[in-house]
Amino acid sequence: MIINDPDVVAELAELYPRYEQALVTNDAATLTAMFWDSEYALRFGATENLHGASEIDAFRRSRSAANLARITKRLDIVTFGRDYGSVTLEFERQVGDKLLQGRQSQVWVRLSEGWRIVSAHVSMLQA
Repeated sequence: MIINDPDVVAELAELYPRYEQALVTNDAATLTAMFWDSEYALRFGATENLHGASEIDAFRRSRSAANLARITKRLDIVTFGRDYGSVTLEFERQVGDKLLQGRQSQVWVRLSEGWRIVSAHVSMLQA
């Protein structure tokens, strides 16, 4: 198995900014489309546990668009073979007078419909 095949890393490196842009602009349709459309898809957020594509979509559509901007401090992509990869990042968000630090991890799998996030986790660090 090839780890970090440059072509595969480049594919995820091209996809991730699209996800980030959709996230900070609250583009629910794009965010939902980037997740695996399956009951097995998972997203564990800072305050929610979402099981399945329908729960993830409902969360995205009901989320407030306010104060979603963030700064990526570190982004790492690791791929395994041609069809599996992880994207992890550390970020900062300004909320009022507080600078919050968070982290995010995503598992991406190349499916017949293309690359999809099959599992994601977001958490904030304690101040």
